[in-house]
Amino acid sequence: MTVYDLERCTVLLVEDNQYVRHVVEDLLRTFRVGNVVTAANGEEAVEALKVSRPIGGRAAAQGPDMVISDLLMSPINGMLLLRWLREAPESPNRFVPFVMLSGAADNDYVTAARDLGVTEFIAKPFSAHSIYKRVLAVIDYPRQFIATHSYFGPDRRRKAGGVPPRERRVVRDENVTIVYSATKVVKPEGESDVWYFRLPNYLKQKVGGQGSSELGEIPTALLDQAEEKLQRSALDFTEWARTYLGNLRDLCDVAKKNPGSRRKHFEEINLLAHELRGKGGTFGYPLITTLGKMLYDATRRGCREDDNGVEIIKAHVDSMRAVIRDKVSGDGGTLGRELLASLQLAIEKHDTIT
Repeated sequence: MTVYDLERCTVLLVEDNQYVRHVVEDLLRTFRVGNVVTAANGEEAVEALKVSRPIGGRAAAQGPDMVISDLLMSPINGMLLLRWLREAPESPNRFVPFVMLSGAADNDYVTAARDLGVTEFIAKPFSAHSIYKRVLAVIDYPRQFIATHSYFGPDRRRKAGGVPPRERRVVRDENVTIVYSATKVVKPEGESDVWYFRLPNYLKQKVGGQGSSELGEIPTALLDQAEEKLQRSALDFTEWARTYLGNLRDLCDVAKKNPGSRRKHFEEINLLAHELRGKGGTFGYPLITTLGKMLYDATRRGCREDDNGVEIIKAHVDSMRAVIRDKVSGDGGTLGRELLASLQLAIEKHDTIT
C-alpha cells in the first residue's frame, strides 16, 4: 500500500470545546498533518475561509484540504458552516471534503448533514482510529459531486442501489451533464437536470498517491502514537468533567429558584449533557456517555420543567459525579449497574409525582 505523507495538507478544525479541540489537533499533528488551523465556532471558521480564494481555477489550490467540524456550536453551528461552504459565493472551495464530528449522531442529524453535502460523519465518542479511517476515506474514496435543482454535494449513493426513496427517479443520459472542471459551479435550471462533477483527486496527489490506484495508509507507528496520546489525555478528562458537572449543578439551583425562566436553563443543561455524552467514551468513561445521553434526552423540548423535572436532572448529575469521583471506568461492572438502577428509581419516583 502507498504510505501517505500529510505534511503538505491543511486541515481546518472547528470545535467549540477547547479541551476537545486541543485533543483532536494533537491527533492530527501526530498523523503529521502539516498545517492544522483551528476555529472555536462556525463564525470564526467562515471569517478564516473568506480570506481564501481559488487560484487559476483550481478550487483546491487555496483554503483547507479538509474541514473537520463539530455540529452543535454557536453562533454558527456545523450545519450552517457546511451550507455556507457548499452554497456561498464567497466559499473558497465548494468541493472541499467536510467531516462532521459530533456526539449528536442521531439519525435525524446524520440525514440532515448528508442532505447538506457532508462527506463523512464521525460520531463521538471517537477514537484515534475512527479519525484515521475517515481521513483515509476522504483521500481514497472521493465521490463525484452532484448538482441538481435542489442539491449540491458528494454523491449520496455510496453503492449501487443505495439511492434514497425520494431520489429513485430515472436519470436519462440527456439529462446528465458531465463536468470536469471546478471553475464554475451553478445549479442546473431545469428540475430534472443533473450535473456530475468528476474532478481530479487533488488530495491524493498532494499526499503522494499520484498515479496510483492503490489504497493508502498512514504509518502504523503514527496511529499507535495517536492512540497512546488519546489515552494520556484521559487523565485531564476528570478535571474537565468535574467543571461541567459543577456547572450543571449550579444551573439546577438557578432553575429551581426561577421557575419562570426554566426553559432557558434547561436548554443550557441540554447542551452540557450533549458535551458529556460525546466525550465520556472517548476518554475511558463510557458510563458518562450513557448518563449524558440519558440527561440529553430528559431535557429536550417538551420535557417536564417543574420542580420534579429539576430533581430528575440532579439525579443524573449525582450519578455522573459518582462515576468521576470513584473513577468508574468501562461499564463499571456491579457498581455501574447499581448506579444506573439507582438513577432509574430516582427518575421513576419524580416522574410519577404530579
